[in-house]
Amino acid sequence: MKILIVDDSVFSQKVNAQYIKLFLKDAEITFANDGLEGLERYKALQPDYVFLDLLMPKLHGRELLNLIKHYDHDAKIVVVSADIQKNVREEINQYDILQFINKPFNEEKAKVICELIRNDYDGRG
Repeated sequence: MKILIVDDSVFSQKVNAQYIKLFLKDAEITFANDGLEGLERYKALQPDYVFLDLLMPKLHGRELLNLIKHYDHDAKIVVVSADIQKNVREEINQYDILQFINKPFNEEKAKVICELIRNDYDGRG
């Protein structure tokens, strides 16, 4: 299972990866440091799942989400963001994302989302 984490914070990348690996031990995790790099890596790697921050330089997470969904309508995206405004959440949920998680990402949230991912991934076979 390939997972792409797109976040401009290296600390957040490491924390997210650490928690994901707790529950999805077979996950192959790749990182992107901004939205533009995230789009390039998405196209090159075709990951099974994307963990996406919204507040990033070069290409905002909302724009990246839109571009990925135009490129691959079936992309499985988990938004992990500190931006919890109701209008932002409503806009993001229109993109048929897998889940919207409020930062900080922690073990409890990771367990829930990783179980959702495992069930989705196993259901593909």
